[in-house]
Amino acid sequence: MKATAKAHPIQGLIKYHGMRDEELRLPYHDSISVCTAPSHTTTTAAFESDLAADRYVVDGEELTGRGAERIGNVVDHVRERSGIDARVRFESENDFPTNIGFGSSSSGFAAAAVALVEAAGLRMTLPEISAVARRGSSSAARAVTGAFSHLRTGLDDVDCRSERIETDLEDDLRIVAAEIPAFKHTEEAHREAAESHMFEARMAHIHGQIATMRHALRENDFERAFELAEHDSLSLAATTMTGPAGWVYWEPETLSVFEAVRELREDGVPVYFSTDTGASVYVNTTEAYVDRVEGAIADLGVGTRVWAVGGPATVLDERDALF
Repeated sequence: MKATAKAHPIQGLIKYHGMRDEELRLPYHDSISVCTAPSHTTTTAAFESDLAADRYVVDGEELTGRGAERIGNVVDHVRERSGIDARVRFESENDFPTNIGFGSSSSGFAAAAVALVEAAGLRMTLPEISAVARRGSSSAARAVTGAFSHLRTGLDDVDCRSERIETDLEDDLRIVAAEIPAFKHTEEAHREAAESHMFEARMAHIHGQIATMRHALRENDFERAFELAEHDSLSLAATTMTGPAGWVYWEPETLSVFEAVRELREDGVPVYFSTDTGASVYVNTTEAYVDRVEGAIADLGVGTRVWAVGGPATVLDERDALF
């Protein structure tokens, strides 16, 4: 009863903010994202009857406290569904920087859910597994179904699950990841989201944003989709900055990237910035312009990676197991 899985992290396009139920991680509203590849998390999970307690290791470090608790929420749900009464050995590795705004929790919990479900012998579709992954992180639901995906809000696992949105933009999108290492605290921001006076304003327009994004993706309209993602990043920041903690997560380098993107766009380059709850920036462009865009960001002295669109979470061969 051992399995290994791989998942790609997500870039939020229309981002969720705040949860109506923290235990089940049910978000207040829908969200849409795109997975970034080849960045990925690999996770091996095994149910072992001779273990005295669950053991969770991520990037070589054994987790305790809140990190272990969040993985335990997913593990306990899989145990309950499968009827397995055994402890879990769990190891996970990321091949990209974590906790700086590049969605590591999404790929981490997506790979965990797929590995655990496979190890438990459960037969579930990817949308069904997305509801399992959501118990660790709402964004992980979308990393399960991969590429461009839409997580619908709801009060149960039938409604609150992810589905993939088919679009030809999967082939042309290139993402220059501008690495700005500043540790983020996403969970704290979600916890206080509804206390911002800007939250109700965000809720009032988010449904229209979701509909517009879905239409733009189906029409393969790059400019419309990623202009909307850029504006949503600003809306999200307005909400986090006006919460009780006044949480500002951008750094001076973040603003420099924004300005470079706007200058490129004035010069005719199709390029838009996007941020999640972190200082790092996703710079979205097309294959034809990615080298020029990457060079402009690198000239700022900011570390860069170039990503394309990643697919759904997958089960790997036994030889890829981490233990």
